Amino acid sequence: MTFLKNFLKGIVAGVGGVAPGLSGSVLLVILGMYEKMVHAIGTLFRNFKQNFLLLLPLLAGMGVGVLLFSQAVDYLLGTFEFQTRYAFLGLILGTIPLFNREVRKNGFPKGYYILIAVAAGLGFFLFGFNRHLFPAVTEPTWWQSILLGVAVAGSSIVPGVDSAAILSAFGLYELYVSSLANLDFIILLPALGGLLVGALVFSVIMNLLLKHAYTATFSTIFGLFLAVIPTVVMQESCRITSVTDGCVAVGFALAGALISMYLGDIKGNNARIVKLFSGKEKA
Repeated sequence: MTFLKNFLKGIVAGVGGVAPGLSGSVLLVILGMYEKMVHAIGTLFRNFKQNFLLLLPLLAGMGVGVLLFSQAVDYLLGTFEFQTRYAFLGLILGTIPLFNREVRKNGFPKGYYILIAVAAGLGFFLFGFNRHLFPAVTEPTWWQSILLGVAVAGSSIVPGVDSAAILSAFGLYELYVSSLANLDFIILLPALGGLLVGALVFSVIMNLLLKHAYTATFSTIFGLFLAVIPTVVMQESCRITSVTDGCVAVGFALAGALISMYLGDIKGNNARIVKLFSGKEKA
């Protein structure tokens, strides 16, 4: 049962691997699996069997989720880009209360507001103004394919870092989505090598940071996460030019926010739903 639950959570997290503005690690935080996954990867060989049994269904689910949703996201962005981007914006906004709780879990001195603000400013500069540091790559070299995997690993392991923004900065986002949608193994195989090495390195680093500087680390992550919000709205495809556009944008953003808020406390929300319906039956 645990295997299946972790596999399904991995599939949900896989959405963040291809969704602009949303990262798989953010969804893992929402699902309560982020720290467990980072610790398992960072200490993989200390308790190999236990860590492997945790990671196998989770990573397998993420792989399935990425493969399944890459085609869906590619289609939705090509056909309903305006609605899709605002739905993703809603998913991002709905995770703010959860991140706020995570940041404050071990205490929160007021000085950390400065750290959040600095991280948000830096993130806005990186994600907003430098989205295209390099021209788009259409025919990658072997090393560029490896870099693609490393970039995906970094943006997947570090919550709040927009994988689409990072990949776009290196000119790799379109290549990433198209290679997944078309199952181009000439690109995907070396990228997988970069992904595995990058995931191990970034997980070790994040595991140490969370263990020794939890509040500072999550404050920085929270700031980077907040920086993603204006970069999504700044997209040309998100421009609102009429009242109808505004209503559609609000509707899709609200739907996305409700989904992420529900996932953020899924156990508690399920319990409330059961209690609500059981109360009706008694009445």
